[in-house]
Amino acid sequence: MGHLIQQGRFFVIMICLLAGINSMQAQQLPYEIVTVDGQSYYKYKVQPGEGLYAVSRIFSISVADLLRYNPGSNSGLQNGQELLIPVTQVSERISSDAAPQDISRNDPTDQNTSFKHTVVKGETVYSISKMYHTTVDQIIRLNPSAANGIAIGAVLTIPQRRVISSEKEENYRYHTILPKETLYSVAKTYRLKPEDVVRANVGLSVESFQIGKTIRIPFFESYEVVKPFEKQTANIIHTVQRGETLYSIARKYDVEVSTLEQMNPMLAGGLKPNMELIVAVARSKVDNLDPREENQANRLLTKQSPSQRLDMMKVGLLLPFLDQTSRGHLRLQEYYEGFLLAVNEMKERGANFELYVFEIGKGNDIGKLESLLGTLEMQSLNLIIGGVNDAQIKVLSDFSRSHNIKYVVPFSQSNEEVLNNGFMFQVNPMSSLVFTKTVTYFTQKFRNANIIFVEGGGDPQKEFVTLLQSSLKQQGIPFKTIAEAGLLATSSENVLRIGQENLILPLSSDAATLRKVISELKKVHEATPEIVTHLFGHPDWQTYGELKDELTQFGTYFYTPFFVDQQSYQAKRFMDEFKRWYGREPMETYPSYGMWGYDTALYFLTALQRNGLNFEQKINDVDVSTIQFPYYFERLNNWGGLINGALYLVHYDQNGSISKTELKR
Repeated sequence: MGHLIQQGRFFVIMICLLAGINSMQAQQLPYEIVTVDGQSYYKYKVQPGEGLYAVSRIFSISVADLLRYNPGSNSGLQNGQELLIPVTQVSERISSDAAPQDISRNDPTDQNTSFKHTVVKGETVYSISKMYHTTVDQIIRLNPSAANGIAIGAVLTIPQRRVISSEKEENYRYHTILPKETLYSVAKTYRLKPEDVVRANVGLSVESFQIGKTIRIPFFESYEVVKPFEKQTANIIHTVQRGETLYSIARKYDVEVSTLEQMNPMLAGGLKPNMELIVAVARSKVDNLDPREENQANRLLTKQSPSQRLDMMKVGLLLPFLDQTSRGHLRLQEYYEGFLLAVNEMKERGANFELYVFEIGKGNDIGKLESLLGTLEMQSLNLIIGGVNDAQIKVLSDFSRSHNIKYVVPFSQSNEEVLNNGFMFQVNPMSSLVFTKTVTYFTQKFRNANIIFVEGGGDPQKEFVTLLQSSLKQQGIPFKTIAEAGLLATSSENVLRIGQENLILPLSSDAATLRKVISELKKVHEATPEIVTHLFGHPDWQTYGELKDELTQFGTYFYTPFFVDQQSYQAKRFMDEFKRWYGREPMETYPSYGMWGYDTALYFLTALQRNGLNFEQKINDVDVSTIQFPYYFERLNNWGGLINGALYLVHYDQNGSISKTELKR
């Protein structure tokens, strides 16, 4: 049973709602290097039939960059034309992606049994296994060193998917893009239309179609062993003309004389006029390929789908509002209350919504949810937000994919669906992505500090600390380690430095350990006031309100995917509006569920309103003032969804002010 509340053109339809409401050295490419105006360039001579896109593939740079350094090429390339390619830019691209040199060195031309994957930030062996529908054991079997962890830029061998699944969406194999390959040639390799490849890879673009990157290839009926298009051949019959030689015939078709002799045993008796020879000619030469077809295919990588603006936006909020486990229903109620504040704010700006709010059942019981998905209201939605556990998220993910509906996962950090559903958005960042970005920032900002790790205590942040220490070692940044907090003061003469910033990083995030560290640092400062010490810590530290003065005293830094500056205008305004609407203040939870609902609704409903149904094309251009969560969405692969990768580096300055730096890219 449901009822309709109408305010202007704002509708809320409530159904069963609560009553209460990196760094490898780049290899030099085999081209002449020239210097122009103090900058080094590769000199490249255009080969017959090559266009701007083909050349950009060789050097793994964009067409725009190619034109910037060769402005006279706007009208197209000529055979033999010399182009200048900046060495620095190519080297940076190679170093950051770590794929071109590895791919050319290992050249996985046979991708029927395995392919290559280049590790990007935030990935783990586990997430990669889920991405490719394989197992951790299979990946480690092919890459033994991965058992000790994987680094950004590492190239892994992944077993090729060969089994036909009963689930149609899983019937894909994978392809590592090789040097000189284009979208057109890849499609030809697998006897597909370029549109088929693009459709299977929702995030595919000029920027992501790069040497060493992976794309997925659909297959539905049978698994076929294939060769790269450039290596595919077709047999033709050549009638020998008077005056021809084996060498001239081989040269005509660009094949080896030995290959002709192998395919035509009768040549043992000599070459004779009118003899019919079988010649294995490259498919690219006999298919009469139209260059316009390749250009048309390549344009698919830059073409954006037209986005339909909506007069009335239909949004579904689906949560287990009645699940009282661990007081979850109270948190979700508050999430909804914050959500409504954002909706009302947008309504006042003229936005028109139909908001459908559904109770979806408790725990792993998905019967109620599956029943809801059969209703016309659900199938007509433009945006779905909700699901808490893996079972609910799986059902909603399948539904969004089959009905082409954008789907936002608000809470889960580790669901597997986002790796294979291009319609999904994950709001809560993955821990591995948070750690990787924090480490990158840390090694840049504090590389000149005297870094000291303090062991001991409960709740050790092993994954983060291991990643950080490994990165410090790789970059040659020194650090020290103290066995436990109680030894900090007594060993200060050996580990702390006068005239240098001393950065103290406890491995544990618990309050007891933090108190011990603070107590020891106070002893140090009493004995040696000129020593400068700062603390660096973990997201939990923002919950220790009783220690805020001490954290400020030591100019503390900590990383976190969420943070609220209670003194900010946005936070004060939200608290006032929440109390005005609901007659109470939000619960003290970290993160705040009311603000969580507000931020999510404000961001995604604004994106839908401004940019229409295909708002993902401009998802990072949404300019709104969120309170608690920063947003910056990235795809980990060419076919999956978008994951929020933004976080804050919070600093309690010794002057009493609080600053937060958004870490995005």
